[in-house]
Amino acid sequence: MKAPALGFRRLARDGAARRGRVTTAHGSFETPAFMPVGTAGTVKGLTPEQVAATGAEIILGNTYHLMLRPGAERVARLGGLHRFMNWPGPILTDSGGFQVMSLAELRKITDEGATFKSHIDGSRHELTPERAVEIQRLLGSDITMVLDECTPFPVEREDAEKSMELSMRWANRCKDAFEARPGYGLFGIVQGSVFEDLREKSAAALAGIGFDGYAVGGLAVGEGQATMLRVLDATVPALPEDRPRYLMGVGKPDDIVAAVRRGIDMFDCVLPTRSGRTGQAFTRRAVLNLRNARHQDDPRPLDPDCACPTCRDYSRAYLHYLFKAGEMLGPILLTLHNLSYYQELMAALRKPIEDGELDDFAAAFKKQQAEGDLPAL
Repeated sequence: MKAPALGFRRLARDGAARRGRVTTAHGSFETPAFMPVGTAGTVKGLTPEQVAATGAEIILGNTYHLMLRPGAERVARLGGLHRFMNWPGPILTDSGGFQVMSLAELRKITDEGATFKSHIDGSRHELTPERAVEIQRLLGSDITMVLDECTPFPVEREDAEKSMELSMRWANRCKDAFEARPGYGLFGIVQGSVFEDLREKSAAALAGIGFDGYAVGGLAVGEGQATMLRVLDATVPALPEDRPRYLMGVGKPDDIVAAVRRGIDMFDCVLPTRSGRTGQAFTRRAVLNLRNARHQDDPRPLDPDCACPTCRDYSRAYLHYLFKAGEMLGPILLTLHNLSYYQELMAALRKPIEDGELDDFAAAFKKQQAEGDLPAL
């Protein structure tokens, strides 16, 4: 059976916010969507079946990590990333630009690409736009991301402009290297740091090249929410209306709500999984630290309004005990809850967009978050 073309269908709109559906070779996913991060071919602590049970329809993998271990060619020989990790749904792979940036002194950026030392064994590697696209094709990614230079923050305007222009040259080369196939797409990445005119210039350059979707990169790197939203206000209107829009690495719940109201369709972040491993739980009212002694005798669930297995079957007291005792079940149960919370949030955003009531939802969300956690027993 012929795979469907990668496409975006807008089903409803409320102001700038969109309710849509993206179709890929491995199925469709509803937007706004949150993608759990499976950097190295696994969402840490959970089986693919557990991840799917939270409501997740698409996950994220990473080119940098998978090229180093186990290697893209090996994954391809074993049937591609979907089969390798037993995830049948859509997969988006980040190109590795952010990870290369984080290597600092271990990397060198030229017009040709990035050379760097592996954080695993110190071996030297080169990642060019062409190689980044090739790796993602070998992995079998439904959505391939262009290689970009993720501009650090803070940065001088001149340096941000040079970095953005380099990313645009790389984006053009990625487009030339990408093998168009039904059900598979290539996303461009807007750069330009916190400078609105550079963001607009970058968005125009990418739209001129033509991509299946557009991401906004280089945010959530320390600039603060107000600045991030100002940049989005300048950037999102410059992106094509008929393609999905992806805000990379942004994942605080209030950031997601604010970005959806500005027309963003897709999100990813390590926050729910990393927080789950360190004892933090996201709830409708507050972020809880399960290591705190206030939970040790509390028989209540994390969130009485949550239907996930963790809230249904386990008490705060038990979760507190697991983390204090260093038992691996604690991070598993909290990760399961956090991802469930995020998927419930995305579903809760989609409905008011359909009904034209997103402003009311956002106000109620903000009010509930301000109320804080349940009173201690």
